[in-house]
Amino acid sequence: MGCSSCGSREGCSSGCGSSSGGGCSKSGTCSSYKLNVFDWLNDIELPHGQEPFDVVEIRFKNSRKEYFRNTEKLSLNMGDVVAVEATSGHDIGSVTLTGELVKKQLRKNKIAFDSPEIKKVYRLAKKTDIEKWIEAQKLEVDTMYKARTIAIELGLDMKISDVEYQGDKTKAIFYYTAEARVDFRELIKRLADEFKVRIEMKQIGVRQEASRLGGIGSCGRELCCSTWLTDFRSVSTSAARYQQLSLNPQKLAGQCGKLKCCLNYELDAYTDALKIFPDTNILLETEKGSAFYRKMDIFKNLMWYSYKHESIQFIEIKVERVNEIIELNKKGKKPADLVEFVEEPKHVIVEPDYANVVGQDSLTRFDRPKHKNNNNNRNRNNKNRNKNNKNNNKNNNKNNQTSDKK
Repeated sequence: MGCSSCGSREGCSSGCGSSSGGGCSKSGTCSSYKLNVFDWLNDIELPHGQEPFDVVEIRFKNSRKEYFRNTEKLSLNMGDVVAVEATSGHDIGSVTLTGELVKKQLRKNKIAFDSPEIKKVYRLAKKTDIEKWIEAQKLEVDTMYKARTIAIELGLDMKISDVEYQGDKTKAIFYYTAEARVDFRELIKRLADEFKVRIEMKQIGVRQEASRLGGIGSCGRELCCSTWLTDFRSVSTSAARYQQLSLNPQKLAGQCGKLKCCLNYELDAYTDALKIFPDTNILLETEKGSAFYRKMDIFKNLMWYSYKHESIQFIEIKVERVNEIIELNKKGKKPADLVEFVEEPKHVIVEPDYANVVGQDSLTRFDRPKHKNNNNNRNRNNKNRNKNNKNNNKNNNKNNQTSDKK
């Protein structure tokens, strides 16, 4: 059975609460696997007399992280399973970050250091705490399926995508997505009667749903939102237009059904490169006729134009020359033909810096029969040997004749 929290096939005994035996195979702990923050201040000692920062980052199921104050001054390290304060009762989570780097995370999330909303860390989790936590995790899948059935019976237009039990098994959080507002008061009553726990409904977006469930993207790697991406910026179709991508919704949409977040990754590089390109709606006026824009290569600084009366012919021109023609047109001048501005490519033949004496790089080296070559080589070697023997015999005869005469 795999680890239900970090995704390890070998399971966890403590780090994330999986019921399987054996430790987790992830580096460090399960809590540092998904959406982890590298603690680059871990090996740096604090100045003399300065106490460590008393707030730690605790991770619960999937990407839910919260901050708690270490009032008991426990010696906490990354991966420790702790019992923390909850709205009622206690919850179980894993320590993902300690020390001075927590201050950076609090500033990033706009949380004050002395905020009264920061709850407390009770203690290191006991064996009984972890056992109850594991029992609660076993109930999550069945609870989600039953809750979906009840929502369908009530005719609610919503999708329950995940369920998370509190560590003491007294509360359950139901994560759902919905396109419109949902009246789930009757649903909460039914769920409370069915599972005998306090119910909390939390609405999330489709991007957050994909980050919680995870998966493999079209690139063949794990989804960015489930591994490292934390801020979901809006993605528009203009990002695809800037990058000269075809507006095919099947290719541009991710598993969440929205435009892929990776469309924003290289957008700044494309917008910077497009600054030197003219407006594609401008016609190039020549004595031969007007030419209109066909396509461009952004990083090679090339544009293709065609005459209105010769739309089949594509004329390749560099961006600098296109801007020159536009400036001439503004002054009322027309060049004779666009072909005058075409620069012939310089074909440079690069000689290989090695000699293929063995023939191991030839694609047809296995097509030639080997036995014929071996026989030919043997015949050549035998001929050479016979010639050498004849020459040796002649030399020996001459030497014998000269010695007899003496």
